[in-house]
Amino acid sequence: MVQYFFKKNRRLRGMEIEDTILTVTEREEAVIENPSERRELKKIWLLIIISLLVLGGRVFFLDILRGVHYRGLAKDNRIRSIIIKAPRGKILDKTGQVLASNVPSIDAIVIPNYLPADGQALAAEAGLLSQILATDKGEIEELLKNSRGKKFEPVLIKANITHEQSLILAEKGKNLPGVLLENTAIRDYQDGLIFSPVIGYDGKITKEELAQNEGYQMTDYIGKTGLEKYYEKQLKGVNGATLAEVDSRGNVQWDAGVKPALPGSDLYLNIDEGLQKKIYDSIVEVLQKNNTGTAAAVAIDPRTGGVMALVSFPGFDNNLFAQGISSDDYSKLSGNKDLPLFNRVVSGEYPPGSTIKPAIAAAGLAEGIINNETTVADSSGAISVGSWLFRDWKAHGLMNVRSAIAESCDVFFYAVGGGYGNISGLGIDRIKKYLNLFGLGDFTGIDLPGEAKGLVPNEQWKQDNYGERWYLGDSYHAAIGQGFVLATPLQLANYIATVANGGTLFSPHIVNRVKKSDGSQDFINPFVVRKNFIPSSVIKTVREGMRQTVTGGTAQSLKTLPVEAAGKTGTAQFGTENKTHGWFVSFAPYDDPQIAMAVLVEGGGEGNSTALPITQAALEYYFKRPK
Repeated sequence: MVQYFFKKNRRLRGMEIEDTILTVTEREEAVIENPSERRELKKIWLLIIISLLVLGGRVFFLDILRGVHYRGLAKDNRIRSIIIKAPRGKILDKTGQVLASNVPSIDAIVIPNYLPADGQALAAEAGLLSQILATDKGEIEELLKNSRGKKFEPVLIKANITHEQSLILAEKGKNLPGVLLENTAIRDYQDGLIFSPVIGYDGKITKEELAQNEGYQMTDYIGKTGLEKYYEKQLKGVNGATLAEVDSRGNVQWDAGVKPALPGSDLYLNIDEGLQKKIYDSIVEVLQKNNTGTAAAVAIDPRTGGVMALVSFPGFDNNLFAQGISSDDYSKLSGNKDLPLFNRVVSGEYPPGSTIKPAIAAAGLAEGIINNETTVADSSGAISVGSWLFRDWKAHGLMNVRSAIAESCDVFFYAVGGGYGNISGLGIDRIKKYLNLFGLGDFTGIDLPGEAKGLVPNEQWKQDNYGERWYLGDSYHAAIGQGFVLATPLQLANYIATVANGGTLFSPHIVNRVKKSDGSQDFINPFVVRKNFIPSSVIKTVREGMRQTVTGGTAQSLKTLPVEAAGKTGTAQFGTENKTHGWFVSFAPYDDPQIAMAVLVEGGGEGNSTALPITQAALEYYFKRPK
């Protein structure tokens, strides 16, 4: 086929322009005759080739090299995974009474990728949200702006909104791109004031907690204190998801499939709901009568180490936190001088007073410092060492180890601890050794966060902390639970449980078993810290002394119980105003111990007038109620 093209020739000197049709051969000749036109043609073809190469390369890059990535982005814009929150596991007492469950709730959230890009439109959306949710417009606008970088990660606008607010948001959804309603649940705690020291509470996760815990979103709840925190992994469950196709505003068009949520595990406790309530009510009654405001009590099964009751008074209503506590309510709690948020049982460190005398007696007997027949005459109610006078609370007369426990004779234990007359004394190193063996001055390992260690000092400790050497008077004071010695109510109850069971120290535990969503159960087996560290004959003597406390000593009111009990009073000085804490530790029945207790009334004076009545009421309830 012959090809033609037009060539424009301009003639000079006013001659007309002439268009001439050239043949291929003529065209070639024309190009030869006009090299500039030849160069222009090459440039055009080169530009075309380069453009084709660039376009082809870009298509290759987008479709071949990055095709999977961009198809994923397109899918993310169209198909979204909507989280189905897993129900949190319930918490139940030993009989199956529910202490913590879930109630439905709705959160307002936003998916940042669907927010309007225009600043004015974003401000308008923030204004509408503030009207509906009764919150500050500036705070919402700032939240929406700061959430932009999260793209498809849901961001919480407001938790636990009202039913009316959810209806309005659903109705105005077209005017609120990216805003969604998320079905969730909040905790419902039974008798929060009574059980909050045990159960604790959960709440919305913080940025710090999110960074420390994988698999959470900013709209999730997480345990903050108590069992809710300690057993967070078991309680949480596994979220499910619904795959849904959404439009450009994030509105769901249709569901593409569902992955069901896996509920969290249920916790069954060793806590006895009835006993816990009885102890709480008894504390309230005694505190009102004695015009004091704070107390703690804990009961342990000496056969297993299971915690049967744990009361820290005053407590707080953990439902306030579950529902989203207001700043005013939180200020009232945190500013309360009686520290309702403080768990006195596991975190409070107090001078134990005479409650540790059974342990000092066991140490003296085990080390051969005294025997069952050793006597000390306390005729004046004090002993003097040089110019120093160490007083007793009264003159007891002639005391042996059993009567010294029953009558709480300080002079006898001064002699056992530091030495006096023909008794050489243990000295602080051996005092520390045996108190440590009974679990004092160390963590018990209870399944609650925030446990304090307590303190059993020695010579080096005093030198390091006070720059002073250890004096004989320091050993005297340590032997009667004063001076630098500190213990938690939990430690004292656990040590008394060890005396009760014949010398086995358990690590106390609140949870009895974990029931999973598939019905299987993981039982928390008793954990023995140590046993047989005290001869059985020594434990027998100490137990007899504690029994004499009830039959003829400082706790004779317990003789009216339906079972035989044993115990030890304690009155511990604190501060500089001669104020005292009231203690009572006990176990029952004497021949077959099923419960060991420690009760503390802060600033409660003598233990037999404050802590003892609480113990008596608890033991009467426990052994008189129908089984």
